[in-house]
Amino acid sequence: MSRRYVRPAALLAATGVLTGVTAAQPAALAASHHPAVTRHVLLVSVDGLHQSDLAWYIARHPNSALARLVGGGVEYTHASTTTPSDSFPGMVAQATGGSPGTTGVYYDDTYNAALLPAGTTSCKGVKPGVEVDLTEDLDRNQASLDAGQGLAGLPDSILSMTGHPESLLNASKLPVDPKTCEPVYPHSYLKVNTIFEVARQAGLRTAWSDKHAAYEILNGPSGTGVQDLFTPEINSDAPGHAAGNDWTKDNKATEQYDGYKVKAVLIEIDGYDHSRAHKAGTPAIFGLNFQSVSTAQKLPTSNGLTGGYTAKNVPGPLLVKNLDFVNTEIGALTAEIAKRHLSGSTTVILSAKHGQSPTDPAALTRVDDGPLLDGLNAAWRKLHPGAVDLVSHAVDDDAMLLWLSERSEAATAFAKKYLLAQNGTGTDINAKPKAYTRSGLSKVYAGKAAADHFHVKAGDARVPDLFGVAQYGVVYTGGTKKIAEHGGDHSDDLAVPLVVSGASVPAGVRDSASVQTKQIAPTILNLLGLDPRSLRAVREEHTAVLPIR
Repeated sequence: MSRRYVRPAALLAATGVLTGVTAAQPAALAASHHPAVTRHVLLVSVDGLHQSDLAWYIARHPNSALARLVGGGVEYTHASTTTPSDSFPGMVAQATGGSPGTTGVYYDDTYNAALLPAGTTSCKGVKPGVEVDLTEDLDRNQASLDAGQGLAGLPDSILSMTGHPESLLNASKLPVDPKTCEPVYPHSYLKVNTIFEVARQAGLRTAWSDKHAAYEILNGPSGTGVQDLFTPEINSDAPGHAAGNDWTKDNKATEQYDGYKVKAVLIEIDGYDHSRAHKAGTPAIFGLNFQSVSTAQKLPTSNGLTGGYTAKNVPGPLLVKNLDFVNTEIGALTAEIAKRHLSGSTTVILSAKHGQSPTDPAALTRVDDGPLLDGLNAAWRKLHPGAVDLVSHAVDDDAMLLWLSERSEAATAFAKKYLLAQNGTGTDINAKPKAYTRSGLSKVYAGKAAADHFHVKAGDARVPDLFGVAQYGVVYTGGTKKIAEHGGDHSDDLAVPLVVSGASVPAGVRDSASVQTKQIAPTILNLLGLDPRSLRAVREEHTAVLPIR
C-alpha cells in the first residue's frame, strides 16, 4: 500500500500524471486545510471507464476537468468493481455496500428458481422457476425514450419524463411471488436497503439518473428511496441517427442521450427536480451514469472513427473523443456547483459500474455461444431421453452464467465437463477466423463451487449453477458488431477508477491500497454524517468506509 499526501506539483512530477493539476484547480474543488462538512454528494459513474483510461487522459490533459477532480481529492488507483462486472450488480453495490451474493443481484437478466413465471395470476400448483429480466424489456414501450409514458415532442421533451419510473414498468412481465401471487418489482427484488433509503429516513433529498426504468431497483425494498429518478430508455429508438433503433448503436447518439441526463443533474444542482417544474432543493445524494465511453469501447466503428483501443490500454480515436466528451460534461457539472456556491459543501465521487474487456485488440476472440449451449442441451437429452433442455437460462458477455433445469451435482458437473471439452473457431478483431479452446473458458465454478464463489448456500434460488470465467479477450457474440464486453473478472472488467474529491476531502492524495466500489455506499453516508451501518449489506459484509482522511 502507498498513500501519499503531497503538494499537487510534487505529485505531478513524481507520477507524470497529475502535473499542473493544482494551478488549474477551480474554486469548486480547491484544496482546504479545514475540510468543510459535506451536505451534498454527487456520484458520477462512467460505464466502461478504466483506471488506466483516466491516467492516460490526465497525463495528456493536465489542466482538464478530470485532472482537477483528481487533484482536488483522493484517487484510489487499485479499485475493483463487482464480479460479475455487470451494470446492475455494479450500481447496486455502489448504492448498498453489498456484493451479488448479499444483494441477490447477479446481472440485469438472471433466473430465480423460487419465483413463478411472469403473468401468473393463479399461483396454486404452478411450478417455480422464471427469468428475472431487469432490462428495457420491462418498459411499457421500450421503443420510446420515455419508456411508454406518452410524452409529446420526444426526444426534446424528455426532461418532462416522470421521476417515478416504476409506473412505466409492465407488471405482466414481472416474476410473481408464490406467497402473495403478486408481481415482484425490481425494488422488491433487492434483498438489502440502499443509501437513498437511509438518506430519506434522515429527511434528506435524493435523486438519480440512469438508463432503464428498471433502475427503480435503487428505491430499495421500501420502494421510496429515490425521490427524483430520471430514467430515459437508452435502448429505445434514436431518431435522426444512423442506427435509429437504439441510442447505443451510434456513438453520437449515445452522447446525445448522456447529455439529457447531464441536463437533469444540472437542474438538480440548481435546486429543482429534474424537469425544473418544482423547487425542491439540491439533493443530498444524486448523480448519473454515462454510457458513451462504453459504446466507444464496444463499437468497431462509429461516426467515421475506429472504436476501442489501438494497442493495450491505448484508446483509439472514438474512445478519445468520448473521454473528451465526459471530461467536458463533468466540467459543466463542477462549474455549476461552483456557480451555485455549493463547492464548500459538495463532494464528488467518480467511478464506474464496470470496465470493459479486452483493452488489447489483438486479444479479441469472438465466440458464438449459441452452438455451445445447443450442443450442451443436446448432449444432456441424449443421456436423458425425454428430459427438457439442461440450460434454463444463460447470460454470456465476457463471462458465462448458466442456470440449469437440473441442479444436482451430476448435472452441474456434466455441464462443466462438456463446456471445457469444446474447441472451435471464432473471429478476431478483423473478423477473420480465430481458434478457441475450452469454449473460451479459463475456469468454471459449478454447483456448490459456484455458490461458494458467491458466498451463498448451495441451492440458493438466485445463484448461477455455473459461472464460467472467460479466457482473456473472449467475447461471446454471434456476430462482429462489438469488440469488447463486460461481466467477467479480468482486470479489464474490474479495474475501474475511484476518486473522492471536494468538500471534506484532502487534496492531492493517491492511495494504492486495494479497495472496492461497494465501499462507495458507506462512504457517502459517512460523508453526510449518517451511520454506514444503517445499510444491511455493510453489516453483513463488514464493508468499510473508504480511507479518506
